[in-house]
Amino acid sequence: MPSATTTHQAAPVRDPARERPASGTLFLLLIAVCTAVTAANIYLAAPLLPLISHDFGTTPSAVAWIASVAQLGYAAGLLFFAPLGDRVNRRPLVAWLSVATTVALLAAAVAPGTAALAVAVFVAAAATVIPQLLVPLVAARAPADRRARHVAAVIAGLFTGIVAARVLGGLAGQGLGWRWVFAGSAVLTLALGLATALALPSDRPARQGGLFSGIAELPGLLRRSPELRRSCIRQAGMFGAWSALWTSLSLLLTGPAYDLSTATAGLFGLFGLTASVVAPLAGGLVDRFGAARVVGTAFVLAAVAIPLFWLGGHVLPALFAAAIAIHAALVASHVANQTVALTTTTAPATANTAYVVSGFAGGALASAAAGPAFGHWGWAGVCAVAGVWLALGWATTMRTGRR
Repeated sequence: MPSATTTHQAAPVRDPARERPASGTLFLLLIAVCTAVTAANIYLAAPLLPLISHDFGTTPSAVAWIASVAQLGYAAGLLFFAPLGDRVNRRPLVAWLSVATTVALLAAAVAPGTAALAVAVFVAAAATVIPQLLVPLVAARAPADRRARHVAAVIAGLFTGIVAARVLGGLAGQGLGWRWVFAGSAVLTLALGLATALALPSDRPARQGGLFSGIAELPGLLRRSPELRRSCIRQAGMFGAWSALWTSLSLLLTGPAYDLSTATAGLFGLFGLTASVVAPLAGGLVDRFGAARVVGTAFVLAAVAIPLFWLGGHVLPALFAAAIAIHAALVASHVANQTVALTTTTAPATANTAYVVSGFAGGALASAAAGPAFGHWGWAGVCAVAGVWLALGWATTMRTGRR
């Protein structure tokens, strides 16, 4: 079985003649900014749950499921749209998905109730898969010895967007109302999405077949590639642990334990900037030492973070340390696992779909479990869900051997 350091040699053949538009620093920066804006859409609801529940006359725990709906929507969108990166021109696809996301976000802004809001959030998240259409492009066109660094730059944008959703979303929601947060995100998504579409190279499809034939290829791809399979399972466990904690955090911070306002609780998301700092470092470590060592270290760090989160239910400084640790673990694992997923097969967009769908499905299921756990057992229940997901993500891959 090839090691993680040799999987880079399996990258798709690059065409230097078509590399020009995607190789510049400005293009990579645009991709990162677009990724930040669109990724934020998936997490807009999480810091706004107290405001949404107040507006609709219910409790925050009763609307916590909307955060998991967004993640399920994103997973569904990845399943259907992300494999198209191997088969269609990305330029019109990114443009149309940007328009669809904008319309759905505007529908969320005027939703009359939780059911309508959930549908709009699901559609918006399903259409906002633009980052995962762009990551395979960046990975395929990067120099082999710097591929993880280029992937890390886009991942840094993704996590910056997640932080912005929590921090700016909470502040804007407190000052303007949660509906204006969705409307503002719609405007930003349309502007950045169309700008990115115009900057993309007009590539010919790399693979043949029907538009949705990539879905049919997923089971065989996972069966033939144990490295891809391990990356999917481990990131599902890691992302599930993070998601259970992070999507429930506003319930802890605005509840009796700390009694913070939505805006103040949103500022807690600034600790997520750890991810933006760690991503480039993780990319360099993967390029130098291989993915296996980075992933193993990340799981150890996450295992330390979970009891710190439990302690943070009573001691605020422990919550600070836990937030930094879990973000560092998540982004390091993500950079390593996604680099493997993108370079271990000849169908990078389809492999990336399997990888990210697995991660977000794990995150959505963990978030869905965390809501009832918080309602029945409080913050300790959420920490238990996170611990179970992390353990499952590692233990279920051990029988297939070391990478």
